[in-house]
Amino acid sequence: MLVELGARSYEIIIRPGALVGLGAALAGLNPGRRALIVSDTHVAPLWAEKVRENLATAGFNPALVTLPAGEEAKSLGWLAHLYSAAVSAGLERSSPVLALGGGVVGDAAGFLAATYLRGVPFIQVPTTLLAQVDSAVGGKVAVNLPQGKNLVGAFYQPRLVLVDPEVLTTLPEDQFCTALGEVVKYGAILDAAFFAHLEEHLPALLARDPAELSTVIERCLTLKAQVVEEDERETGRRALLNFGHTLGHVLEAASGFTLPHGAAVARGIAVEAELARRLGLLSSEEVQRLQELIGRAGLSTALSPALSWEEARPLLYRDKKVRDGRLIFALPQGLGRGRVVPVPEGAVEQLWRDLV
Repeated sequence: MLVELGARSYEIIIRPGALVGLGAALAGLNPGRRALIVSDTHVAPLWAEKVRENLATAGFNPALVTLPAGEEAKSLGWLAHLYSAAVSAGLERSSPVLALGGGVVGDAAGFLAATYLRGVPFIQVPTTLLAQVDSAVGGKVAVNLPQGKNLVGAFYQPRLVLVDPEVLTTLPEDQFCTALGEVVKYGAILDAAFFAHLEEHLPALLARDPAELSTVIERCLTLKAQVVEEDERETGRRALLNFGHTLGHVLEAASGFTLPHGAAVARGIAVEAELARRLGLLSSEEVQRLQELIGRAGLSTALSPALSWEEARPLLYRDKKVRDGRLIFALPQGLGRGRVVPVPEGAVEQLWRDLV
């Protein structure tokens, strides 16, 4: 699969067992020989040595830096640690940075790659379902500030994305299930047939059936690639991919970022679907189908943590889609289609007060 962005186009390799070909695939891009692998304390013990040996066999001189697992790794303090690791590894402008992990590792490593020496090659090797179906593709990289999530970031496309579904065998059950919110998002906002497929084949997906996993990953990334090709910098259609994220980010922040991103998005999808119904964009039956699918995936649809509207309101207005003081939501207009629409604050407040 190719993400076509002119001179910045890149390949997405999706194949069980693809990890063993990482060194050869990277060598085909003709980067510098020094490389930095960025991973975390959960993933590094499982996969880092295998990746390092694979790269060394292909002629690279890889160093490894390990971040703490979790959202805390996307801080300015840990970013400074990554810069120090890049200096210690002797990275040059042609030296690749590889993100070996989930969305947090991809964000932090990507921001390092985007800014170190004004930009070095970036390679995504996602090891979580959430990263494999969503965050590894598209070039969004960022770190957090105490005031909010992803407030310091860039658009910086990878040179290669290598997706090996077999690495998901080591993914804990809770992390696997929380990613399904992002999977449901693609069907709800972009592809009605895919949504129906998920309704029918969810048991096989939950069982991590290899064929079903590959089907779902490939469909999600095909949809993501199409949107990125059309609107790389999120000035239009790409904002549709924020369905569930407007309220989801509020819940993440309210939890002190202890609520996993995928779980927050799933709750955001369920609540924003009800907002779409109140605005006349979704039927009650469609809302029920969406919420039932999320529930069958083992995810909560509740608006929690339960914070007051007065607490939630300032968090809502930190959303990057806010324009001229107006709240903007990406909402489905019938399952499989979406719109980016301004929503009166009063409508969101009423929804919030009704559900909390």
